Amino acid sequence: MKILGIETSTSIGSVAIVSSNSLLATYTCQDRLTHASWLMEAIDKKVLLDAGLDINDINGISVSIGPGSFTGIRIGMAVGKGLAQSLNIPIVGISTLDGLAYNLVYTKDLICPIIDAKRKEVYTALYRGQRGEGGRERLIRLTDYLVITPSELLSMIKEKVIFLGDGVEIYGPLIKGILRDRASIIKDYLPSAENIAYLGLKEIQNGKGGDLFSISPLYIRPPDAEIKMG
Repeated sequence: MKILGIETSTSIGSVAIVSSNSLLATYTCQDRLTHASWLMEAIDKKVLLDAGLDINDINGISVSIGPGSFTGIRIGMAVGKGLAQSLNIPIVGISTLDGLAYNLVYTKDLICPIIDAKRKEVYTALYRGQRGEGGRERLIRLTDYLVITPSELLSMIKEKVIFLGDGVEIYGPLIKGILRDRASIIKDYLPSAENIAYLGLKEIQNGKGGDLFSISPLYIRPPDAEIKMG
């Protein structure tokens, strides 16, 4: 089974194709204007070409649903739904936070991805890796998806924890200042289509995915336009 992953929830977007535990192709782009300017071409002229595949070889779509950039999320979901509908294949939505946390699924420590939500807040959730059936590691989410201040988040944590995501660049000093030796910070991991595709593959193998209208953005808080309208 070959799954196309789409991640456009932050300024750094990516697409990837995975098969079982194998990465077949991936492409990353940082476009300061809009992901719409490169996304379709990257699927057609980059990852499909690199993987030696035709679009009809794709068996499912996995798309990041956020939280993150409202515009970026909508672009990725529109492309993913369009492809799933035209190819008549299943589509699943995966949280950007789940995709980030999946980078550390093998650690024994608490996992805390943080994405800058502006307004001095972060998008976040707490996770733990757990050994599942067949000895495979799986990701367990311990909290709701949250948008809170870093100080509120840090007050929730009482054990060793690893932070990752673009929020660590901004709030790293605050994290270390409060949690000290309990906190580890990894700056190299950002949202990736590869992880979105792997998590989507598991969902589709478990029989999930299908109805295009069942997949909606995970905004956590409403877009600015809705806030201003009251």
